[in-house]
Formats: sequence, C-alpha cells, structure tokens
Amino acid sequence: MNNKKMEGSKMKKWLSAFIRDEEGASGIEYALVAAMVAIALVAFVPTINTAITGIFQQISDALTGTPTGSG
Repeated sequence: MNNKKMEGSKMKKWLSAFIRDEEGASGIEYALVAAMVAIALVAFVPTINTAITGIFQQISDALTGTPTGSG
C-alpha cells in the first residue's frame, strides 16, 4: 500500500509541475508567427501564389480525375 501512495504522490507532483510549465506556450507562439509569415508571403508574392495555386489545382484535378494537360 505504501508504494502506491508514493506513486500517487509522484504523479500528483508531476501533474502539478506539468500544469504550471509555460515553456510549451512559446513554441505555439512561434508556430503561429511562422504561419502568419507564410500566409503573408503567399498573399503578397505573386510567384509563390501562382506556384501554390498550381499545386493545389493539380491535387484537386488528381482527386476528381480531371486531366491536367501537362501529359
């Protein structure tokens, strides 16, 4: 029984430390900034916009079975 109490105590300590840890929040913030930069690049740089539009059109054509004409 004593061993189970110790394990439960360790789990509670670990869980409370995990909840208080804010280190992961900065990783999410960096990911959001990177996503916003990528969206801005796609929106404002015409060559990237054209290339990405072409890629998504090829994917769409492949899914629907429409020939792409690059054949």
